[in-house]
Amino acid sequence: MTSPFKRLRDYGRYIYAMDPACKSTFEAIFLYPVVRAMVSHRLAHYFYKKGHTTLARFISQRSRKKTGIEIHPGAEIGHFLFIDHGMGVVIGETAQVGDRVHIYHNVTLGGTGNEKNKKRHPSVGNDVIIGTGATVLGPVHIGDGAKIGANAVVLQDIGPGHTAVGIPAKIVH
Repeated sequence: MTSPFKRLRDYGRYIYAMDPACKSTFEAIFLYPVVRAMVSHRLAHYFYKKGHTTLARFISQRSRKKTGIEIHPGAEIGHFLFIDHGMGVVIGETAQVGDRVHIYHNVTLGGTGNEKNKKRHPSVGNDVIIGTGATVLGPVHIGDGAKIGANAVVLQDIGPGHTAVGIPAKIVH
């Protein structure tokens, strides 16, 4: 198993490679809010899975206040999530986010309030890009390599490699 320090270093290197505004791995690790949010989320998720939900929520809410990124401790997040700019991002309790997903600011992965089953939030595949202000609601699936345009409202599944834009979102590619 890789040490937490090596994982943090690899995460910083990934962000440095992804963001042309980032000037160093050090900057990515210590100045990007997504790193703090993800470290907090990993800890909160651990306690959530162990049944210590109040402690998990305390950790996640403290992180939200510091970063502007709200990730419920129950959400399952893959490797190398990159939340560019961070502010206003909300990821719900039963959301699943794959590897190398790029989310811009003011994105919501939320529920509609109408779901009766346990899965209430979106599942996002690997290598997905979700544009600024997009809202993805309900137990929908966003396939690998999909792109969601800025301010789109996604209420239905989006297949792998497709691009969806508009309100409500429609596939354009």
